[in-house]
Amino acid sequence: MQYNVTVIGSGPGGYVAAIRCAQLGFKTAIIEKYDTLGGTCLNVGCIPSKALLDSSEHFHNAAHTFKEHGVEISEPKANISQMIKRKAGVVKANVDGIAFLMKKNKIEVHTGTGSFVDKNTIKVTAKDGKETLVTTEKVIIATGSKPTPLPFAPFDKKRIISSTEALELKEIPKHLIVIGGGVIGMELGSVYARIGSKVTVVEFLDNLIPTMDGTMGKELAKVAKKLGMDLFLGHKVTAVDNKGKEVLVKAEPKSGGAAVELKGDYCLVSIGRRPYTEGLGLDKIGIDLDKGKIPVDDHLRTKLDNIYAIGDVVRGAMLAHKAEEEGVMVAEQLAGQKPHINYLLIPGVVYTWPEVASVGYTEEQLKELGRAYKVGNFPYKALGRARASMDLDGLVKVLADKSTDEILGMHIIGARAADMIAAGVTAMEYRASAEDVSRMSHAHPTYMEAVKEACLAATANRPIHM
Repeated sequence: MQYNVTVIGSGPGGYVAAIRCAQLGFKTAIIEKYDTLGGTCLNVGCIPSKALLDSSEHFHNAAHTFKEHGVEISEPKANISQMIKRKAGVVKANVDGIAFLMKKNKIEVHTGTGSFVDKNTIKVTAKDGKETLVTTEKVIIATGSKPTPLPFAPFDKKRIISSTEALELKEIPKHLIVIGGGVIGMELGSVYARIGSKVTVVEFLDNLIPTMDGTMGKELAKVAKKLGMDLFLGHKVTAVDNKGKEVLVKAEPKSGGAAVELKGDYCLVSIGRRPYTEGLGLDKIGIDLDKGKIPVDDHLRTKLDNIYAIGDVVRGAMLAHKAEEEGVMVAEQLAGQKPHINYLLIPGVVYTWPEVASVGYTEEQLKELGRAYKVGNFPYKALGRARASMDLDGLVKVLADKSTDEILGMHIIGARAADMIAAGVTAMEYRASAEDVSRMSHAHPTYMEAVKEACLAATANRPIHM
């Protein structure tokens, strides 16, 4: 079995890389360890979590906002089994779609664990132990990542769980303790808070979603508290113990003070993810990891000129769309093209409700760089569209260069922020100024008007509706 390009891993980075390689005329193969394609994102990550987020939001609205809208129903009941069943259907549809795309693009799929024999030969070991050798000119490693456990509290998959188990619970937790107030912790925490669980979040740093602009974390904390979530920010977890039918979590404030003891029936550990490279046999081809990640150059090439790596196994944010862009970049480079990626303009999103979305520099980064900047804010509560939909929480924050007015960052918390952030990416890709955006016509009434108003605020401190 000989190929021009072989991709190891079929997540968003891997399958997109394979499709683009096939489109460019390469004979392409993809190796996937599991029985279904799509990797973490489609199977136990992005897609299933969004399915549950949407289901829980529908329930929350039925319970809390329908009456105000004039929709009268009997008291709704959350059916976790049906939510999980629907989620499984969404996953299957997406996974089947990837399998179809493999056939459409004549990409050969090998199911099993891929391990290097040498730089041009990969051994694929199936579940039944059957081995197949694949010979290839180029290799793209796209094996993704997996949840990181606490060193003193490994996942038992029963009471101390990762995001994978949190997507398959058979009951609604009475009290879900979430360790880590980042993207995954806040998304899954909000799912269960909406459908009736008491949710407590313990975060080591002093703000939620700490990799994003500080204003976003502060605003999300307000929303979380409205939802009934308890937040322990600036707390270090010191112990997590499965007591059978409950989990005991101990934490202490970093700044000193009395320790906290929490009891819940489930503990979700969401402190981050780590690259998944086990079983690849990188030692056989002389590739050493750097802090767990595969070292690559600016072209995503490893120390071996025919082997590339993309996505979560290399430096940068662990985002599906970042991996996709890297997959396309490698494929096009192999075809002699000269693509590029501006990593500053890879957006990040938190799919709580309201959503949080961010692109470019944060205010904290600009301060650290010593760069002079202006800030423009505009609250959702001043939008006619937000009042009509009862989505009043949130704001748009625009950061612009103080002298040139070039947009340096856009940060949104509010309804449809995940879709709106594309406007910020587009503006920044073309190096637009805040005034450029403020002079464009924005349809009324829309949430996007908040972007225009925030740009007006940044440009000349003259928003129209505030």
